[in-house]
Amino acid sequence: MTLLDWIVLAGWLLFSISYGLYRARGSQSTHSYLLAGKTMPWYAMGLSIMATQASAITFISTTGQSYVDGMRFVQFYFGLPLAMVLISMTAAPIFHRANVYTAYEYLEKRFDRKTRRLVSVIFLIQRGLGAGLALYAPAVVLSVILGWPEQITTLAIGTLVVTYTTLGGVKAITWSDVQQMVLIFSGLVLALIMALTLMPKEVSFLDAVSLAGAAGRLNAVVTKFDWNDRYNLWSGLIGGMFLALAYFGTDQSQVQRYLTGRSIAQSRLSLLFNAAAKVPMQFFILFIGTMVFVFFIFERPPVLFQPVDERRLEATAGYDGIQSRFDAAHEKRRANALSWIRSHDSQSLAGYREAQREIDSVRKDARKLAGASPDTNYIFLSFVIHHLPAGVVGLVIAVIFAASMSVVSGEVNSLATVSVMDLYRPLKPNASDTHYLVASRLATVFWGAYALSFAGLGRHLGSLIEAVNIVGSLFYGGMLGVFVLAFFVPRARATGAFLGVLAGEAAIFYCFFFTKISFLWYNVIGCMVVISIGTLLSLRPAGERSN
Repeated sequence: MTLLDWIVLAGWLLFSISYGLYRARGSQSTHSYLLAGKTMPWYAMGLSIMATQASAITFISTTGQSYVDGMRFVQFYFGLPLAMVLISMTAAPIFHRANVYTAYEYLEKRFDRKTRRLVSVIFLIQRGLGAGLALYAPAVVLSVILGWPEQITTLAIGTLVVTYTTLGGVKAITWSDVQQMVLIFSGLVLALIMALTLMPKEVSFLDAVSLAGAAGRLNAVVTKFDWNDRYNLWSGLIGGMFLALAYFGTDQSQVQRYLTGRSIAQSRLSLLFNAAAKVPMQFFILFIGTMVFVFFIFERPPVLFQPVDERRLEATAGYDGIQSRFDAAHEKRRANALSWIRSHDSQSLAGYREAQREIDSVRKDARKLAGASPDTNYIFLSFVIHHLPAGVVGLVIAVIFAASMSVVSGEVNSLATVSVMDLYRPLKPNASDTHYLVASRLATVFWGAYALSFAGLGRHLGSLIEAVNIVGSLFYGGMLGVFVLAFFVPRARATGAFLGVLAGEAAIFYCFFFTKISFLWYNVIGCMVVISIGTLLSLRPAGERSN
């Protein structure tokens, strides 16, 4: 990066953190620190909810996902608008009226303390792992730019985010998210413009779209039903809806956002805003990845986008053969692409597709030869660092940092909230508000350290956007099921709900270890098992309160 890039990046980070802390002044009580005193307007909550999802993983990995697998990942979000409408009608008003700090506090009001603790622990496990993955993503950025080990960059970023979150609380996070989403939208538009501008003059926008489609990169909708296919219309609409219901309706990192609203109506508006905006946003991000794919048709990319793996490949005995095959396939793809956009003849199209298959084969052989993991997370970074002009590089890197700060700070704050309110305060119910505030800050530091300890595993998980959703899907079905029991099954009792959650999690982990069922269906299976077991066990006479 140039000096101008560093100035842009540092200037934005300083402004974003300072603005958030400025807006958070006066957060000296537990209520203001954890719920912003319930003063947030709908647009701030809506943008914060969106920013909490739009992690660095979204920009680094989603663009790379569409580069290698096309746009079918967008189907993952098809069920989200339906989920947001349902949550705005049910969970949002129920949680507001219950006057709770966390979603799991409501479970004690409805069932009992053991159910609250069980679901709280499940949340802490899965969200703590997710925070680690979100923290790893920007570390990838710095390690590529600076050549530093990922452990050092992870520690530096984690320390910055934890310090900022500990000082400011949820109000600082929310108002910083508003500014960061403005930057994120601007950076996305600029990245697409630059990808199109840098292509050869004879390649128009429609030509670029047709080349992406001819290579199978515009496969946004797959209608064939297949349990084992991760991304198709049915897994997105059904499995994606269940995942979104669990994420936005039971995950404290999201529930806490709309619990900060000044009214139920404001919270509902924030959710409906995301219902309308999320799918177009993800489509746009994936489309950027396809345009980066087309850009590299004409500009030769590295065989492996991960710089360390590329250097390791260059030191192997078979490198010359790999490079020769790759160069020949690249030139063949480029020549046939230009020929096809001029004449649209079937011979050029066949040659273009054949060359693409050869490139995919060479990259696979190169990874095997170098002992490398998939390099999906490095594709967009390679485009940004090596092909965008000075200043723009700094802005796009700032976008990635902004997104990562939003997610990690929000997740660490929600983890601290659950730790203190659901696990610690019931053990020490008569402490002062100042005591709980200090405990919340200490819990923030602890969960920041936890995320740091898990972050290093991200390098072994391939596509981070898939990894973070797989981790969530291992737990969300059980969490969603128990809240369905709480909201909609009046006869459900505490022991039935408790054992139902355990049974649901057992079913999910069985599917994960012993079947090839796509992870999106885990959310459906787990939820259905919890509802079934919880309802059946609640039919028998029991001496517990049913509320």
